[in-house]
Amino acid sequence: MIEIIIKDIAINRKARFDYHILEAYETGIALKGTEVKSAREGQVTLKDSFGKVDNGEVFLYNMHISPYSHGSFANVDPTRKRKLLLHKNEIERLTGKLSVGGLVLVPLKIYLKGNLVKVEIALAKSKKNFDKRDAIKKREVERDIKRTLAQ
Repeated sequence: MIEIIIKDIAINRKARFDYHILEAYETGIALKGTEVKSAREGQVTLKDSFGKVDNGEVFLYNMHISPYSHGSFANVDPTRKRKLLLHKNEIERLTGKLSVGGLVLVPLKIYLKGNLVKVEIALAKSKKNFDKRDAIKKREVERDIKRTLAQ
């Protein structure tokens, strides 16, 4: 049996803080050659990026992939929109759920699965301020408990 190695490139921690995650999908992403090399070096930022369905295709906007250090004229715009690779029935399901309103597509992480670059996107609903305060309070309580147990 062949073991597939998964290596995280970038994780969007703020997404889990700002949104309630309803469903997550593993997608492929269409990248140019130098973008893949730069992603392997970990030069990816998911901050402020979001997904959108346009004409039956899903695109990821504002994901920043730094230009490859050894690249030349082949380097592309770091924040260009990038196509996400999903099955047609998954795109139709996402389109139906996004049309209801109040839901957004948010990338959670980008990672290497074997030698392929994958993106985990999520159907999410925005949290209210009081939800965020509860999350902060819960995190502080857990941190205090761990401190007291460590002593």
